[in-house]
Amino acid sequence: MRRDLFTPDHEAFRELARDFIAKEVVPHYSDWEKAGQLPREVFHKLGSLGLLGVAIPEEYGGGGVADYRYNVVLQEEAARALVTLGTVRTQLDVILPYFLAYANHEQRERWFPGLATGSLLTAIAMTEPGTGSDLAGIRTTAVRDADHYLVNGAKTFITGGLLADLVIVVARTSTDPDDRRAGLTLLVVEDGMPGFTRGRTLEKIGIKAQDTVELAFDDVRVPVANRLGEEGAAFGYLGHNLPQERLTVAVGSVAQAAAALEATIAYVKERKAFGKPVASFQNTKFELAAVATEIEAAQAMLDRAVLALVAGDLSGPDAAKTKLFCTEMQARAVDRCLQLFGGYGYMQEQAIARLYTDARITRIYGGTSEVMKVIVAKSLGL
Repeated sequence: MRRDLFTPDHEAFRELARDFIAKEVVPHYSDWEKAGQLPREVFHKLGSLGLLGVAIPEEYGGGGVADYRYNVVLQEEAARALVTLGTVRTQLDVILPYFLAYANHEQRERWFPGLATGSLLTAIAMTEPGTGSDLAGIRTTAVRDADHYLVNGAKTFITGGLLADLVIVVARTSTDPDDRRAGLTLLVVEDGMPGFTRGRTLEKIGIKAQDTVELAFDDVRVPVANRLGEEGAAFGYLGHNLPQERLTVAVGSVAQAAAALEATIAYVKERKAFGKPVASFQNTKFELAAVATEIEAAQAMLDRAVLALVAGDLSGPDAAKTKLFCTEMQARAVDRCLQLFGGYGYMQEQAIARLYTDARITRIYGGTSEVMKVIVAKSLGL
């Protein structure tokens, strides 16, 4: 069905992104999966083409266009090429919004040019061992000491943490027994600060080219000048960006499900069983027809949510509904597609195997499907 989401400018951006991914990503992707990370030079190249700085103000070397649809295009084109740009997606869709919303003038002058060129890489450190989605339970502390904070604690499952130059750390600066959400603050820890160490790189079942690490903070002295926004206001900041973060997961889910469908259609037309193309069997036709229909429904829901986000009125419950539906659809769609590959679908050499393992995380990060159901239920007055 025809989509009304994009303008000619978005489509021109799409051509640039598609060309970059074909030339600079696809030929090297298997090596990056083995290495467990994207090389820094990829970010430099993306920055030189203006693909990282679209939303950054022009005075800092960016494009000055705060339009989330450009981020959607980049995800869609990566999925179309059967790759993922996880750390790029996290930097643009999850982390950059905090800098754009809460960095003061001095911080913008310090950091924005490097963010636009790709010379400064970022991560956000929220999750801690034992806390999971319970951000109010964060135990990493930041104690004010004159013009610095002393940060102590540990974080885990940190995407992009291996190469990050700037890590936004969610830390507790005060405790209120009557309000667990109060007292959280965003502090930017810089690479090389004494006491800041990176632990082991975690081995995942999917998204292999995206590094995920543990971080530790032992009396790290962070200047007050590195605080984003007001002290104690972080929980509200985190909640403000959650709809976009969750929508970002949904964008990838729909795009990757569509890529799985296209790869499967091509495969069943070529693969023969009992002397006939697998595509000729009624079961194959019915399965792929059902998958195509589910993807179409998810795409319509997603596009509507994207337009709401761009307009500034995507609610938390609507973002939760979109993430829930799109990620659960992705799981069903990719599983049914892999089944049509038979034993070959279980082999790592087939892209469908990677799509299958990559898909599993989408129902977990950004808030689990169960958390999404809780949010939706609350919006129903339940």
